[in-house]
Amino acid sequence: MGESSAHSMSKCTELTLNRDAVIDTDRISNLPDSLLYHILSFLPTKEAVATAILSNRWKPLWIFVPTLDLRDNCCKKPISFTYIVYRVLALHIAPSLRSFRLTWYSPCNSFHLDTWIHAALTRNVQELHLEIYLNGGQDDSHVYEGEYFKLPSSLYTCKTVVVLELRGGILLDPPPSFQFPSLKILRLSKIRYGSVNSISTLISGCPVLEDLSVVRDCTNNGISFKIKVHTLKRLHIGFKSYKPEPPDYNLEIHTPALEYFRFSGHLRNILFHEKLAHLIEARVDICALEDWTRVYEIYYGDRVFKLLRALNNAKFLSLFPGDKECIAFGSIYPSMFQNLVRLNFKVTPSNWHVLLALLLVAPNLEVVDLNKDYDNENRLCWMELPDAPGCLSSRLTTFNFGGFEKLEHEVEFVKYILKEARALNTMTIKIPAKLSKEDVFETLSMFPRLSTTCLITVEKDNSLE
Repeated sequence: MGESSAHSMSKCTELTLNRDAVIDTDRISNLPDSLLYHILSFLPTKEAVATAILSNRWKPLWIFVPTLDLRDNCCKKPISFTYIVYRVLALHIAPSLRSFRLTWYSPCNSFHLDTWIHAALTRNVQELHLEIYLNGGQDDSHVYEGEYFKLPSSLYTCKTVVVLELRGGILLDPPPSFQFPSLKILRLSKIRYGSVNSISTLISGCPVLEDLSVVRDCTNNGISFKIKVHTLKRLHIGFKSYKPEPPDYNLEIHTPALEYFRFSGHLRNILFHEKLAHLIEARVDICALEDWTRVYEIYYGDRVFKLLRALNNAKFLSLFPGDKECIAFGSIYPSMFQNLVRLNFKVTPSNWHVLLALLLVAPNLEVVDLNKDYDNENRLCWMELPDAPGCLSSRLTTFNFGGFEKLEHEVEFVKYILKEARALNTMTIKIPAKLSKEDVFETLSMFPRLSTTCLITVEKDNSLE
């Protein structure tokens, strides 16, 4: 009996200790409410609500979280989800909203969407993200052709919104006079505009705007608009087109305070009215369908170099100036890139001469990251390397080459870098698995080096296969 009693007491003690250990390890539940609200704010509202089943401690928390992230995710029963949204808004009692995100991919009466957006506005929302496709999203051509949702007029009276993001099947048609006094970040992606002046009108009502992103589907030719914002520091422009004929547009930019510029897509006519004296970083990624260059005989050379000349104050430049045969002509001169210290460049057979031209006009360049985007030498557009010494930056310390395949012009280029880079410390060459590291290293080690401290490293990169 005594032995059995002792064994039972030992088991009870063990269970008690284990239970206490479990309770002790649930440290998250012991955090203050404010911190738990912050943690839940990173979850979609559906998942935040689900935490209510964890314990009584968690049950009321989600209704005070200062964010709402509502997504229908192509729900098969949009009517029931409409009810859920109304229910969530009724139960949610946070006095103000830091962020309201609505993602909708189903048919819906605009009255409901207006009501939900208005509910966010009445709670002094700071970040408003809307992605709406009333007919289920984009088709195979990547262009939305369904019904468009017109933004409610109450949106244009909001005084608290700091971030506004609009995506998809949304119609933007701002009134002639309004103001977003707090708006600093504006992102417009593949939406529809009520008139040719919609973007200019919207921007004119944003007196403190600092960050602007405009990505457009070029469904119509002859697009013209202006971006005139003296407070703007960051600008991203994207023009996408999936039609067989090339799009056309004219863009005028007045942004004297710009520090960051990014362009992606099809390049046409872009004009900067002021010198970008404060520019720190620029990213340019140009793409074109092959038919545009072959059938329509469009060559981007002059446009690419014209854009680069406007960006010549940048300290950091990432450049993919196009492929195929699109930049066979043009010149970067007489621009100098005196401030450029880092260059990321994606090279193809048709743009080697752009890279070489940049190297010759960047006297303070310190880092070059080169990535190759081809596996043959067809249509190679090459510029002879200069014979005279001192043409390459004397400050170049780091050179990286991804996709090196020992093609003749690649070897000559690396040889030139080793011969001319006086301050070079590291050269990293990434090769495909089919090449031998030892063989490539032996080849490069034979070339003369101006720098006595240069360390050459050859690495395998399986992603190149």
